[in-house]
Amino acid sequence: MDTLEAIKTRRSVRTFLDRQVEREVLEQIIDCARLAPSSNNQQPWEFVVVTDGAVRAKIADLATYGKFVKNAPACVAVFCRPAGGYVEDGSAATENLLLGAWALGVSSCWIAGHQTRYAEPIRALLKVPEEYKLVSLVALGYSEKRPTVRKRPLESVLHWEMFGKR
Repeated sequence: MDTLEAIKTRRSVRTFLDRQVEREVLEQIIDCARLAPSSNNQQPWEFVVVTDGAVRAKIADLATYGKFVKNAPACVAVFCRPAGGYVEDGSAATENLLLGAWALGVSSCWIAGHQTRYAEPIRALLKVPEEYKLVSLVALGYSEKRPTVRKRPLESVLHWEMFGKR
């Protein structure tokens, strides 16, 4: 799948097949994430891949809108050292992760992490050093679902030279 197709067809999926994502595939997905751009090339990220069902269930219990993590074959927690632009850097890595997963045939769903009430408990659960901040969680797995979501048309979001000028 080429980049433009991945960008145009990737959608959030919250139901997954009972099929593990192979370790090699997970490594390729994380490799895509680590190649994201970052402020001053700081690369502040660390990625914790969770495939253990009991740990995923604990994450699901903690994450307000991530209950489906319990049934996802894998969950990636994206953490960053708090340095200038770390939220943007972690978000860029998360987007690369989503697109890399989709290009490899793996469905995903991004779950907020930054400044959530569950960020600290998840950091502690995964034994991540205190200086790191949770930026996002991503549920990963194979799915037969291909959601269609209506997106705003280009002409409704594109402005030339100044806001409101079409």
